[in-house]
Amino acid sequence: MIGQVVNTNASWISEQLNLAGIKVHQVSTISDNREHILTALKEAEKRVDIILITGGLGPTKDDITKETLCEYFDTHLIFSETVFSDIVKLFGKRGLTISSPNRKQAEIPEACTPVTNYHGSAAGMWFEKAGKVFVSLPGVPFEMKPMISEYIIPEIQKRYKAKAIVHKTVLTQGIGESWLAQKIEAWEDRLPENIKLAYLPQPGIVRLRLTASGKNKKELEDQVGGEIKKMLKIIPKYFFGYDKDQLFELVGELLRKKNQSLSTAESCTGGYIAHLITSVAGSSDYFKGSVVAYANKVKQEVLEVKEQSLIDFGAVSEEVVKQMADGARNKFQTDYAIATSGIAGPGGGTKEKPVGTTWIAIATPGKTIVQHFLFGEHRERNIRKTALTALNMLRKELLS
Repeated sequence: MIGQVVNTNASWISEQLNLAGIKVHQVSTISDNREHILTALKEAEKRVDIILITGGLGPTKDDITKETLCEYFDTHLIFSETVFSDIVKLFGKRGLTISSPNRKQAEIPEACTPVTNYHGSAAGMWFEKAGKVFVSLPGVPFEMKPMISEYIIPEIQKRYKAKAIVHKTVLTQGIGESWLAQKIEAWEDRLPENIKLAYLPQPGIVRLRLTASGKNKKELEDQVGGEIKKMLKIIPKYFFGYDKDQLFELVGELLRKKNQSLSTAESCTGGYIAHLITSVAGSSDYFKGSVVAYANKVKQEVLEVKEQSLIDFGAVSEEVVKQMADGARNKFQTDYAIATSGIAGPGGGTKEKPVGTTWIAIATPGKTIVQHFLFGEHRERNIRKTALTALNMLRKELLS
């Protein structure tokens, strides 16, 4: 609630429920406060059939979820021999001694059915009230996730006949959200009623997520696939992948298939492109090295950029970035090289070269491609946009 911890549980649980055909209506994050918890439960009960709760089941005094649930369901805590036996087994495997707070974790509300936690000492709790299901689970992700996957979702599917839900995400690069929406507007207007489109923009990329609901999953997959084919005919040059594809992984796969190599010469991106590429295991098969040439002296002495080019055109220029790419390709003896030079901001811009001005070069075995961009005034976004744009330029070149 104070911003120090990110609620990753909510996104993961929502994804798993959607995959199981269970529509998520709302996600709420509340503090460890009795009144807040009671109010949230009352409001949730009015809205939906299933309420999943995570957190507040630990052995310390700030964990008040069990006591508050007892109040909500008009019950009291009892000592569960079943839960205590699970705790004894878990601690025995780990060679640990059970403390009094751990023993207290075997106390659960009498009105609940315990859900076994194979990875921790806090049992889950399944309640039913007026036809609604409430499930309280530990907040620790590696404890909660198997409980959701192996028990909670299968149990829910037994009780409720959920619709089939299919998601497919199309990934685009090189076009902004509003321009993209304009290009595919006519196609979007003709989508069937059971298919919804969501625009999910982030710096350098716009994700287009299609969600279809119906009775038959295979039929939905075919329906969504057909609509995507229509859409890609409109925006072929901006499309690069699906779902969780990453540009740096796609580039790596292409380089490996072609048995070709890559190096980078980075100024405004400060090594970020090299970082993305080397975040993939086995990238040493195709990535040879990088020069972070921030200073002009490094550009000259390491990448052999001509001093006169720096004087005549400046570091952020077509001439210099081309020489940087060629210099890296020669230096590392690679098939391809990426070079970047720009004004990331927030300062350093001029009337002729405002903040966001960026030049990207791709040196290939036969030519060097150079493109100019104006990305904006936000430093971190400029760095990411530059890196993703450069990787996509290389991807297109490798495919051609």
